[in-house]
Amino acid sequence: MSSTTPDVVPESAPASPQQAAPDAQGGVVLAPDTGHREPAAPLAAPANAVAAMPAADTGADALAAPVVATTVPVTPASKRVRAPSRERTIGTKVAGQPAFVLHSYPYKETSLIIDLFTRDFGRVALIAKGAKRPHSQLRGVLQTFQPLSSSWVGKSELRTLTDAEWVGGMLPLEKTALLCGFYLNELLVKLLARDDAHPALFDHYVSTLNQLAHNEPATIVLRKFERALLRETGVAADLGRCTSTRAPVQADVTYVVDPERGPRPERASDPWPRVAGKTLLDMEREDYQDAATQSQSKQLMRFLVAHHLNGAPLNTRQILVDLSQL
Repeated sequence: MSSTTPDVVPESAPASPQQAAPDAQGGVVLAPDTGHREPAAPLAAPANAVAAMPAADTGADALAAPVVATTVPVTPASKRVRAPSRERTIGTKVAGQPAFVLHSYPYKETSLIIDLFTRDFGRVALIAKGAKRPHSQLRGVLQTFQPLSSSWVGKSELRTLTDAEWVGGMLPLEKTALLCGFYLNELLVKLLARDDAHPALFDHYVSTLNQLAHNEPATIVLRKFERALLRETGVAADLGRCTSTRAPVQADVTYVVDPERGPRPERASDPWPRVAGKTLLDMEREDYQDAATQSQSKQLMRFLVAHHLNGAPLNTRQILVDLSQL
């Protein structure tokens, strides 16, 4: 494991395998979703690397398949509000929706419940009937990090998957990149409310997977995604302006970041991570080339993510910590 692996990791509990086969271990019955930051069934990385996907060079644009809704039209992303949108999807039929599997766990003897991250409907819970049967066409399709075209129908929060097809056009994740991918999925499961559309975050997720697959530095790729996730969920502060004075952040001043308000000059009694004003300005510009910015932004984002998780552990981080100590 390279020296950068602890980069995505604080303290947590072990996770359960999920990637290698659809009938991974996990929770049992879908609990009613209470919205933001509900506890989620543990995510985990498999013992072995993911089998390579077919190298069909269709490009990431293949994920832009249109949505077909028989009862409720889909509003363009630029006009869509961020409020939870269950009323748009419950009781409808949706076809050809770009999606990724975030997590799955067994349901009864032959089925799976899957958490699907979709471009136009956000995170949705679906039952994949018969997906564990040996000859089910869904068995080899419902894998994490595979771009899918998905269809479903339903009248409740737990809808029924009717079709899922592999789209292709993305390289598989391997080694450290694979574990980083599971970290992304765990963040999405634990920080996104169900049925809350985030098309910009979906596109950022696709871009992040591509960057990890092409061995872009995980230190930089993960920081950008964490910031994008907090912005999309409405909890990211403006790092370029001091909350106590409303003046622009100064590069040569040391700050702390209040998780609920934003940056302010440090105080001797502050328990929060201290960061240079230059680091905050670099993060706002998404410029992580400076080594000090990389180090300080890692500690800051670890602190902010933990705060907004309300103390819920991240299992994938602990896996990376354990591996780095072998």
